[in-house]
Amino acid sequence: MKKVSRTGKNIHRPMTWLAAVGLLSGLATNALADVQIGEVVDTKISIYGILDAGLLYQDKVSTDGDRKLGVETSGRSPTILGFKGSRTLDNDWNAFFNLEAHFDLDTGMFHSSGDAETDSDDGSGRILFRRQANVGLSGDWGTAIIGRQYSPAVLAHLATEPRAFKEQFSNTYAWAYSQLFTTVNDSAGQAGRNANNDVGFFFKNAVQYRHNLAGIDFGILYAFGGQEGSTAEGDVVSVGAAYTAGPLTLSGSYQNMRDQQTSENLVTSWASGAAYNVADWTFKAYFMNTENQDATGAEVLDLDALSFGVDWKWSPKNSATVAYYINEDKAPSTTAESKSLVLSNDYNISESTILYAQVAYVDVDDMGIVSQFATSIVANPAPVDEKTTLMNVGVNFAF
Repeated sequence: MKKVSRTGKNIHRPMTWLAAVGLLSGLATNALADVQIGEVVDTKISIYGILDAGLLYQDKVSTDGDRKLGVETSGRSPTILGFKGSRTLDNDWNAFFNLEAHFDLDTGMFHSSGDAETDSDDGSGRILFRRQANVGLSGDWGTAIIGRQYSPAVLAHLATEPRAFKEQFSNTYAWAYSQLFTTVNDSAGQAGRNANNDVGFFFKNAVQYRHNLAGIDFGILYAFGGQEGSTAEGDVVSVGAAYTAGPLTLSGSYQNMRDQQTSENLVTSWASGAAYNVADWTFKAYFMNTENQDATGAEVLDLDALSFGVDWKWSPKNSATVAYYINEDKAPSTTAESKSLVLSNDYNISESTILYAQVAYVDVDDMGIVSQFATSIVANPAPVDEKTTLMNVGVNFAF
């Protein structure tokens, strides 16, 4: 397995499933679960994690122009704690498990879940292993995974999304929010229309097959609806693939989620991307379309998200990124867009400790709440009909 530099210089190289998951978690391949804590019955058990926190300044948090400065958790990557284990079997197969929790460093609480079914009235959820809780087998034939796990669609685009789906100031939130709303509440306010979906990033009740053939790394996931009398009601199909040839990487994905009562399509999303590496420069382009329907079949969101970016490794310890996002909702009820320019720099103190600084300038049209969230590049969307500047500095510590 090739190592992927934390600076992103070699992000165009072929990535295995483990490397892709490591990047989405904000960890370098060689920093992922390096700390072995035990070996039981030939099973190697490891612990890994990442702690990310800093300060976030926003010059406008409302249309009244109020400013805000505060501690921000997970500015560059999510704060996580994970455990994994692997065991070599007699037939040269491998058995493995992954358990990965997501929490907020500023409060110590579990990070809010996007699951339709939660254990608390405020919707925050109490899911211990939100990101991963799965077991699997791998061999020359590929990898099979059962349980709660990452979407293969989002994994496919880690090398082509302009900021590699960093936790803030990227299309992480356009992806998440555009695949959240109609799966949580229908037009009548009834929750649970697709209980398998957690913001399009994580799926439960899922089975996935992954393989790498001739430079194409792909995954196919199916999440069972679990409804009596129907296999279609509440199911999810997710497919993602990335092809790498020399300095060029191409990516593509498709996701579809169906209503767990009517089996009608709720969310349909597809995306494509490209990245090209030249010396210390990597150029990227990415496009996503996501459509949402309500309980009556009416379209409530038609998101086009187009973005461009370039990474520049300008010194052995520094990597800068410039990215531009144009996110537009073309649904019949509203036509509005947000435009965002992002500048950032990562300073690698060591292989697993990064100081980062990032700034975003966001111009948002007057729009409804669904569009405001679905076109956002930040966790708390910038106010509508305003031009907002956000600045974030922090430290990212991986182990």
